[in-house]
Amino acid sequence: MVAALCVAATDALAACPIELAVYRDRDGVAGIDFRPAGDGATVTNAFRMHVGDRGDLDGFVMWTSDVARPYAMLTHGCPEGDATGDEIAACTLWEGVVYAVDASGGVALLPRQGEPAPQRLVLPDLARIMQASPAYAAAGLSGVPFDVFELSGCQE
Repeated sequence: MVAALCVAATDALAACPIELAVYRDRDGVAGIDFRPAGDGATVTNAFRMHVGDRGDLDGFVMWTSDVARPYAMLTHGCPEGDATGDEIAACTLWEGVVYAVDASGGVALLPRQGEPAPQRLVLPDLARIMQASPAYAAAGLSGVPFDVFELSGCQE
């Protein structure tokens, strides 16, 4: 009975589209909730990262054009509308390519909206880059998540 419920839960998560996926890091410091990115051509994925009880960070993914990669940025308190490069740098906690890992350990790139959510996400060097960012202190953060996030749910 318990095994059947676990298989059913795993099957339900496997059918979850990336824009509804929920992830937790290994240490329980942070979670990622994806959300629909809208119809814009630039942003292909949007998410919010919850770090401890201190606040939410905004994340978005844009695919690069030269060598196609899902390039993500994690920000806090960025200005709305047009902003200078310095303003964006001051509110960015992390940026880099997001990797997806399937249940058998195969590594791929983050799927686009509408595709199934992978079992795990890897945000390379997340903890070190986050903690070194000027926006880390401005966000009032005290902990840093592990670089790997496990699929933990699907929003309905």
